[in-house]
Amino acid sequence: MSTPVLSRRALVRASAASVLAAPFLPRPARATAPPLRLLVLFSPNGTIHDHWRPQVDTGTLTLPSDGILGPLARHAHELVVLDGLDFLLGDNHEGGMADMLTAGGDTSLDQHIARARTGSHRFDALTLGAQTSAWGGNVQTRMSYRDGTMVAPDDDPASVWSRLFSGGDDPLRDLRRQSIIDGVLDELSTLRRRLGTVEQARLDDHISALRDVERSLFGEDACTPTAPPGLLDPSANDHFPEVCRAQLDLAITALACGSTSVASVQLSHTVSPLVMGWLGHTAGHHSLSHASDTDAAGVTAFVEAERWFAEQVAYALDGLAARADPETGVRLLDQTLVLWAKELGDGRAHTCVGVPWVVAGGGLSGGRLEDVGGLTHDAILTELCQLLGTDDETFGQGTTGSAGVLA
Repeated sequence: MSTPVLSRRALVRASAASVLAAPFLPRPARATAPPLRLLVLFSPNGTIHDHWRPQVDTGTLTLPSDGILGPLARHAHELVVLDGLDFLLGDNHEGGMADMLTAGGDTSLDQHIARARTGSHRFDALTLGAQTSAWGGNVQTRMSYRDGTMVAPDDDPASVWSRLFSGGDDPLRDLRRQSIIDGVLDELSTLRRRLGTVEQARLDDHISALRDVERSLFGEDACTPTAPPGLLDPSANDHFPEVCRAQLDLAITALACGSTSVASVQLSHTVSPLVMGWLGHTAGHHSLSHASDTDAAGVTAFVEAERWFAEQVAYALDGLAARADPETGVRLLDQTLVLWAKELGDGRAHTCVGVPWVVAGGGLSGGRLEDVGGLTHDAILTELCQLLGTDDETFGQGTTGSAGVLA
């Protein structure tokens, strides 16, 4: 019989009654920070560098308000923006999509980290998407791989919500969502009846103090389920914004609850035909990504579309920053490495050169633009693995080792 793995909260619960009975309640020391979480976000079809590239003025990262990264300005101090990143092997749409998180290997970054933590959480990895599968599963529509097998994202928020909250045997999750104090109320009531008036008042003060500690350590809302998604057709073009937000909310809640430590949200796929009608667009995103510099209207529409994707990334960072890590009480964003990845550089050139990646959170020193000058992306993937606690010296088919630019 295998030995059950107990969470810190479960151990605290087991001794809560005896601790509460003590004359004074010392504030518990915080546990060592848990292993970092990983959230991978994807949006398709490359960029236009002149509208994407940020500025650095007197050492401060500046995101022009009208630029593609403008919506991320409130998080500029937490970003590491990578400029000049080249893919190791992939080229064009299909190669870029397949190589993006694998660097030519058979397992993608998210699944590699998930495998290293197998058994630690209810889900090794939560792989979510929005309109990723209308064209089936192929190198254009998949970014996650395990041992050479494509991992299909779940595109339906209702399905994801059901998996997270409507079933499954996850006793540690249930413990995390209960109050330690509430679990020992019977013992406390018995103890209180045996005490005099003064001692009862002191015990009441202890209980109140512990509730404050509990809230500061675990947060009151960290594991509260999101509302069940409404009647959304996940395949309907016009429902794309609502599906995106629902999937981001579900991924963040799963990370906060400890249901997983690895999540990804793939927003469409390379060669995406998505039409952002909510922005007044009539052309598909892929078509707009090919607007030449002489097509002012097309470039403007593409920049608008890319800014919309940047808004979704900002929304995810907002959500992580607003949540408390249930184990340490610090912001969930400080415990979560966030990678916003793309599969192409300039989408008009169909090349994987100068691919625009952004890394955030995870306690990194942000507010930086890193010109990596043609460094291949396997080095970034290697460094991400190391930051997430693995001993990888290379990643995929790479041989260059860690980039050493993020930490």
